[in-house]
Amino acid sequence: MERPEYQGHTVNFKTYKQSYKSKKTCYNPEEKWLVFENTHEAIIDADTWARVQELRKNKRRPTRTGKTNMFSSIVRCADCGEKLYYCTSKNFEARQDHFVCSTSRLKGKEVCSTHFIRAIVLEQGVLAHMRMTIACVANHEEQFRKAMGAKQKAEAKRELAAKRRQLTQAERRIEELDRLFKRIYEDNANGKLSDSRFQMLSDDYEQEQEGLREKLLRLNEEITKQEEQAENIDRFIGKVRKYLDLDELTPAILNDMVKAVYVHAPDKSKGYREQQIDISYDLVGILPASLLNDLQNGETA
Repeated sequence: MERPEYQGHTVNFKTYKQSYKSKKTCYNPEEKWLVFENTHEAIIDADTWARVQELRKNKRRPTRTGKTNMFSSIVRCADCGEKLYYCTSKNFEARQDHFVCSTSRLKGKEVCSTHFIRAIVLEQGVLAHMRMTIACVANHEEQFRKAMGAKQKAEAKRELAAKRRQLTQAERRIEELDRLFKRIYEDNANGKLSDSRFQMLSDDYEQEQEGLREKLLRLNEEITKQEEQAENIDRFIGKVRKYLDLDELTPAILNDMVKAVYVHAPDKSKGYREQQIDISYDLVGILPASLLNDLQNGETA
């Protein structure tokens, strides 16, 4: 579960010995490892491996009854952001198992109001939302891309190509300015260029270079963001296609599709208990209800 070799990589210098006389093996920190990527066939893809590492960071303490719940470490309080504890008992029926905010339980309701939800209600709500999301995205793929800001591939490629051309032009101009600056410096040293003229030209060149460097930084950020966004949308749609006939929620499906579930405090102002749940999906985050409604109604956002 933690070895990068399973992704098809070769990793060297994970261990060392203090001297040839010592038989004791010492372990190097990860930053000292030397990784050669794609040296052999992978048995797990990079996305799954990275998701496993995230999940392993969240320790799930077993209850005294031995009962577990797939939402443990995934469900969180929408107000304070802390985890919700899974509460159960040997005498509880399945419908009585519930989650409660760890902050309100440990520090009191004055710090964070009680966020309580029954486990079965949480599972039913998340399953219903996932099924609706999968159906909306699968049936309106292009509208979903546009609504999420990821344009169609042909248009996105044209934009990226244009930005890369601007990037190349800026880099070349910076190199040209370096040569010009060197030339005027030599002319000034040889007396061919006055000090005042040299200062004026050098200030202009430095100002132009500074502007170009800022432009380079901005273009690089835009290109990286656009590439990642388009890639994440594609990967999310790929996940959606795996679960078109989702009837039952399992830990594997939940961990593959969902990063976190945020539970809000219940609202009883209408005379009955109403509770909002926000689902943060892997790669795309929380999908606005307005987006899903538009997709469900067949509208282009």
